[in-house]
Amino acid sequence: MDGELFPRAPARIAPGAVHHPDWLDAEAQRELLDACREWARPPAGLRTVRTPGGGTLSARQVCLGHHWYPYGYAPTAVDGDGAPVKPFPRRLGDLARRAVADTLGAHEVPATPYDIALVNFYGPGARMGMHRDADERADAPVVSLSLGDTCVFRFGNPGTRTRPYTDVTLRSGDLFVFGGPSRYAYHGVPRVYDGTAPAGSGLAGRLNITLRVSGL
Repeated sequence: MDGELFPRAPARIAPGAVHHPDWLDAEAQRELLDACREWARPPAGLRTVRTPGGGTLSARQVCLGHHWYPYGYAPTAVDGDGAPVKPFPRRLGDLARRAVADTLGAHEVPATPYDIALVNFYGPGARMGMHRDADERADAPVVSLSLGDTCVFRFGNPGTRTRPYTDVTLRSGDLFVFGGPSRYAYHGVPRVYDGTAPAGSGLAGRLNITLRVSGL
């Protein structure tokens, strides 16, 4: 956190999974945060995700490009206000391709453009259980960007929600990419450290922007 003497180095967490700390500089974080505030506005804005069993996710979400619901995609906010989903910005696609090149190498950048963004907002007490991103029809690497509060990101394996897994500290500006053998690994957020967002950000909570190729 603040006061560290040495920069945090990129680290391979598992085959095909790389954590790149401080990938977004302060200006890039501010620009993304401003964009998230606009995307969260209705129509098809920030909503509570409801599960088929009648429960709800504690992290709230807004989608761009395609609207995700358990367990599929739709062109409209089917479990929200029913409005057409907001378009996927080209700049997010450019950012995703650069993220993959910087972590996994240019040879891993998919030929098919990125076209989905899931923006998750973690308020006080919010978390995310272990799950896989398996509703897409493409196996392009998933790109995850963190803004605001620091969290524990639990990155597991493709076979089970339980061990083995690795707990990674993700801070504002960090990048995490997983593809190849780790594309369908279980992962989750068991804890968010409230009040750890960068000073002056105006953000109380954590934002996670997940970029994907739908294959639709």
